[in-house]
Amino acid sequence: MALLEVQSIVSGYGGMEILHGVSIKIEPGQIVSIIGPNGAGKSTLLKTVFGLLAPKAGHVFFDGREITGWSPDQIVRLGMCFVPQTENVFPSLTIQENFEMGAFIRTDDLRDRLALVFDLFPDLKTRRHVKVGALSGGQRQMVAMGRALMLDPKLLLLDEPSAGLAPKMVELIFEKIKEINRAGVAMVMVEQNAREALKFSDWGYVLASGENRFEDSGPALLQNEEIGRLYLGG
Repeated sequence: MALLEVQSIVSGYGGMEILHGVSIKIEPGQIVSIIGPNGAGKSTLLKTVFGLLAPKAGHVFFDGREITGWSPDQIVRLGMCFVPQTENVFPSLTIQENFEMGAFIRTDDLRDRLALVFDLFPDLKTRRHVKVGALSGGQRQMVAMGRALMLDPKLLLLDEPSAGLAPKMVELIFEKIKEINRAGVAMVMVEQNAREALKFSDWGYVLASGENRFEDSGPALLQNEEIGRLYLGG
């Protein structure tokens, strides 16, 4: 059974329709990349899946139940978390306080989970009492991912995790994504750095003009000459 299945979703903003019947499927433990040109509807898809936008048609199933039209606070309790591209941390709070805020619905002792998440991000562990506003863009991105992981999700939605980062930090972020995945968390990742993302993705989808254009394994999409010419810069 698929962990996440999106069937023919139609969605957008107000009267503007952005997605025209998009479908994707994610199996447990997979990394799935969604690529395509700007304006293709990639971020709109993630926001619709997570309940930030209400679909006009179609269905979303997560972990065996339909969640179409559910609110984010309902969805997060099922084990799905979303890391948006911007405004994904609390700059005035410390790293540890951000992590603790990520566990807002938990009522148990957070110490074990906090220790596990800090172990994933040792650079943050040594600076746990530093305010996030003082961190670099890459460090903030790691805080955002760590905050989402505090709920021990089954699925993590990542919107442009490497956007605007220096090449070395992009490499580090991708390594952390792979490490999180090895710990058992499935991921759906919207990523402009498509070539690098597809290298380690189990599956990939190419969206264009709000519609499905291609899907295949990450390596197969990389080897597709048409996709390379149209969507990967040659």
